[in-house]
Amino acid sequence: MKELNNTPKVYLVGAGPGDPDLITVKAVKAIAAADIILCDRLVSHEIIDRYANKKTEIIYVGKECSKNASTPQAHINTLIVDYASQGKTVVRLKGGDISFFSNVLDELKALKEHHIAFEIIPGITAASGAAAYAGIPLTARGYATSVRFLTYYKKEILSDAYWKELGTSDDTLVFYMSKGNLNGLVEKFLALGTSDDKKIAVIEQATTPYQKVYTSSLEDFHRDLGDKDFVSPSLVVIGKVVNLHDEFSWLETPTQEGIYFKSVTNGTLVSNPQNILEYAV
Repeated sequence: MKELNNTPKVYLVGAGPGDPDLITVKAVKAIAAADIILCDRLVSHEIIDRYANKKTEIIYVGKECSKNASTPQAHINTLIVDYASQGKTVVRLKGGDISFFSNVLDELKALKEHHIAFEIIPGITAASGAAAYAGIPLTARGYATSVRFLTYYKKEILSDAYWKELGTSDDTLVFYMSKGNLNGLVEKFLALGTSDDKKIAVIEQATTPYQKVYTSSLEDFHRDLGDKDFVSPSLVVIGKVVNLHDEFSWLETPTQEGIYFKSVTNGTLVSNPQNILEYAV
């Protein structure tokens, strides 16, 4: 098996959507070779336990905006550049895929500005993981021939013209980071007169032992699920393909409640790595 280059560099790594078995072989190699790992909140602690060297320094720089607990991106950029400039091999470890709804562009610009070598290692994005573990093919003959990845974490992010186009589209629509605006999201589609064969699925803590899938018609969403406070992370799928969930769901619903992605408390030493720092999680 080919080893990673020993030259100090930064690896921007996607850890997958939750299930630690969904991480790639190349990501495992990078984690094992790292001197420093800058780790997001939505990364399974089991990945660190399994693959990080005991001497690797783990720095948690998670973001949980709904709780006003986020490490500033500028500070993350500084940490990456400072450690790499010391000749250390740095892994920037993020949940899902490194390029989906992350601040990777800011980090890439910082690395280029300081002439630091880097490599991007993709991961299974939340949409792929959540849909697969919910038995929902994102594209399926007779249901959808394309899929769009979107976000609705703030109301002004999509224009009125784009909303109108979404309302008539047969694409599968996957919304990241949108659980806080779900009622407003559904209202948008109802106002556009969405067809009856489209349904909505909210997938909580996808691919983890606590995954739950909630489905509804758009018309009945407020009655069935409008008052529910979904656990973070939750992914939203809208489209005809959601109708396939009941037939092809294969993952057993958990018998107990739980939170898989737990924030690290300041000063807490966790898992097996010996040197752990934490910034504003």
